[in-house]
Amino acid sequence: MARSNVNDLLAFLAVARERSFTRAAAQLGVSQSALSHTIRGLEARLGLRLLTRTTRSVAPTEAGERLLNSVGPRFEEIDAELAALSALRERPAGTIRITASEHPAKAILWPALAQFLPNYPDIRVELIIDNGLIDIVAERYDAGVRLGEQLARDMIAVRIGPEMRMAVVGAPSYFAGRKRPRAPQDLTDQICINLRLPTLGGLYAWEFEKDGREVKVRVDGQLVFNTTELMFAAAIAGLGLAYLPEDQVTPHLDDGRLIQVLADWCAPFPGYHLYFPSRRQPPPAFALLVDALRYRD
Repeated sequence: MARSNVNDLLAFLAVARERSFTRAAAQLGVSQSALSHTIRGLEARLGLRLLTRTTRSVAPTEAGERLLNSVGPRFEEIDAELAALSALRERPAGTIRITASEHPAKAILWPALAQFLPNYPDIRVELIIDNGLIDIVAERYDAGVRLGEQLARDMIAVRIGPEMRMAVVGAPSYFAGRKRPRAPQDLTDQICINLRLPTLGGLYAWEFEKDGREVKVRVDGQLVFNTTELMFAAAIAGLGLAYLPEDQVTPHLDDGRLIQVLADWCAPFPGYHLYFPSRRQPPPAFALLVDALRYRD
């Protein structure tokens, strides 16, 4: 249906309900003459008289009454649905699916969600822990979390955390009787705890940088995990050196349960970002969550 026909029907409904061109024109914000011209045009296209006009009153004809009773309720349904959508904006609702690896899920997403969700009881969040760099569109996620240096160019990215540093750590019991590494290459003589990442299809090479020089070292040891929580537990137990986010181990560096080495080789790098496909009008629930996660210095 052409937009002009919709506007003409709305004009007719206003006049038929108000039984007055004056009141209908005021309601629609148009002049009486413009409204009268619109009604005449609609009647001409239909080939039917819709309104009976006298100097004192306006009333629908039989055809007009039929049109009022059949079309009017449908426009009322549309108005009701639009009002319901407005209510969703005022009280956001829906399910948001996010994929992230365990560290940002625990360190960033969970603290934010614990504060956010009680204020919006109709919003549900499904958080899936996955260390792989998956295609969030193909897997039907609303958003994912990655480090800033891993973001795809066709995604919108919102920073949700500060810059990060990694830390090479071991327990005092591990270092007993061992020399501490002074350069990344010294790690080849150490017992290290490896991380297997599905995206890489193998073991993660530890990354270092100093004075503009980048070094990657493939380490060896008795243990391989696909979770940093178990790497952390193994390091605390003295079973080897672990390469972990600095914020994860800082409390245990402070209390002496862990010792950090190669700190001068662990440079800061861009932290975590929430990423998602471009949307002209994101759902209100999603927009609210993005704002709640947004990192503010």
